[in-house]
Amino acid sequence: MADPTLKAAVKAHDLIVAPGVFDLISALVADRMGFKALYVTGYGVVASYLGLPDAGIATYRDMVERVGQIARMTKTPIIADADTGYGGLLNVRHTVRGYEQAGVTAIQLEDQEFPKKCGHTPNRRVVPLEDMVQKIKVANDSRTSADFLIIARTDSRTALGLDEALRRGNAYARAGADIVFVEAPETEEEMVTIARRIEAPVMANLVNGGRTPMLPVERLAEIGFAVAIFPAAGFLSAAAALDGAYAELRDHGASTGGTPMYSFDQFNQLIGFPDVWEFEKRYGR
Repeated sequence: MADPTLKAAVKAHDLIVAPGVFDLISALVADRMGFKALYVTGYGVVASYLGLPDAGIATYRDMVERVGQIARMTKTPIIADADTGYGGLLNVRHTVRGYEQAGVTAIQLEDQEFPKKCGHTPNRRVVPLEDMVQKIKVANDSRTSADFLIIARTDSRTALGLDEALRRGNAYARAGADIVFVEAPETEEEMVTIARRIEAPVMANLVNGGRTPMLPVERLAEIGFAVAIFPAAGFLSAAAALDGAYAELRDHGASTGGTPMYSFDQFNQLIGFPDVWEFEKRYGR
């Protein structure tokens, strides 16, 4: 069931900062941190599950199963990437219902042509505005809870310019989107314009090494963003840590050097072994 605290935070103009999670380890770590939401990144899930680029390869089934498992194992409200809705209007209805039943609180749908691409990579193309408006209307009609939020993303800024992105964002808001996400603005000035001219709460996507300036959250709140997601922070950090740990083992025959690690006991705590041990104590092996 959708968590009403996310909608309340948006209504109260209380900036929601959501770290990107991409598997159960990252989700369990982030869930303990006190964030208002977690963002299940499509890029990260596809990379961790399939080892492939975020280029429209993952299916609805691939995503909803992993999103649902993350939602079941965490307490923090989940914002989840659902790409283009995985097909036409009937697919969008199925996706919205499936994500809501899986325990998601906010679903992100975008206006790219299929197959979609990561929003900070080149050669993205968008569908006609009217097609995406219909998707948003279907998504709006398909949810069962008013606390389940619809985030409408437009990827039109890069190919068609900011004015078209603003036009689309406002059209999507009128169609029923709760939050509008203009992907890949390239300057702070553009981000200010988005927050001022979109007639709905807006979301910022802060990708390390991406097109959008990495503004501090204080500045994002000042500009007027409702949600700030940091999808790449987790998987980029995890990849760097793994690279360091494995290189140390290869080069020095050890894994006790400079790479920061959880202790084995900390990790046992994280994934719930104390509950197993308590069960065994109570009922025997």
